[in-house]
Amino acid sequence: MQAKEAAEVEIIRLLKAGKDSYISGQALSAALGVSRTAVWKHIEKAREMGFSIEALPSKGYRLNTSADAPFNGIEVSSGLETGFIGRNICFYPSLDSTNMKAFELGRQGAPEGTAVIADSQTGGKGRLGRRWESPAGANLYTSIILRPGIPPRHAHNLTFLSAVAVAETVERFSPVRPTVKWPNDILLDGKKVAGILMEMDSEPDRVHFVVAGIGVNINIKVTAFPDRLRPMATSLYEKSGKETNRAVFTCVLYSSLEKWYKVYREKGFLPLMEAWKGFFASVGKTVTVRSFDSVIEGVCLGVDDDDGALLVKTRAGAIERVVSGDVEIKRDGL
Repeated sequence: MQAKEAAEVEIIRLLKAGKDSYISGQALSAALGVSRTAVWKHIEKAREMGFSIEALPSKGYRLNTSADAPFNGIEVSSGLETGFIGRNICFYPSLDSTNMKAFELGRQGAPEGTAVIADSQTGGKGRLGRRWESPAGANLYTSIILRPGIPPRHAHNLTFLSAVAVAETVERFSPVRPTVKWPNDILLDGKKVAGILMEMDSEPDRVHFVVAGIGVNINIKVTAFPDRLRPMATSLYEKSGKETNRAVFTCVLYSSLEKWYKVYREKGFLPLMEAWKGFFASVGKTVTVRSFDSVIEGVCLGVDDDDGALLVKTRAGAIERVVSGDVEIKRDGL
């Protein structure tokens, strides 16, 4: 298991707080409770991980903030303001799937809030068995372990929780307000910018843990998408015309996820649904819902506040409650 290096994280945090000023080796030594030689070793390790740290014998150390910051566990950890989400980060340059790794760690007893991040995935997973395209150097692929202590029938609530957190974060960085496509795809101008895959380990009467897998298209350009995805996918870069700092985005996402998780634990599901509906734009539109054994077409009436089921009025006038499936939103009416 790869975890954050506490000394390097604290050094980067202190150097960032210095705002381009030099911090003496003695001050860093006192703050970390280690020798100045140990400080130098940690500085060298941080440099090896991509941080540009200047050193002057008479002044100390300074983080060169004009240089591109690396995207790694130390950079993310140094910017976190959460209490538990992401406080244990396992970062990998490449993985088959962050969800698979998080599931493995969850079964090994990893604490709640443990986050797995990969710069790229070779087997990224989307909903309904689809592949999530995961090139390096562009996006965010992360999975977070949650231990909510709820029965399995309520685990679906965390899907809406994660969707609210992702939509709220995307809104912070996008000039276009996101919408959610039931239950948890995040769209910008009708194209998918983020997806969520929830997986759980449970017994019939209790959930051991849930893995919230989140993929966000951040800096990928449309020309880098496979041909089959170009008509339906987008990124923050495509909407804003500029690159977004992935570490900053990740820290904001983890803060939002922790905030809504606390709301859920303290106040229940209804506040989540109210927040989720604030991003839902399909009411009154014609939808087609495909599940493994059926196809339902009709007008979307909204969602059930009790469990988030999609409510669809069919041509025959029946109201169907949909609890799983893939939704296609049509622009024409019935």
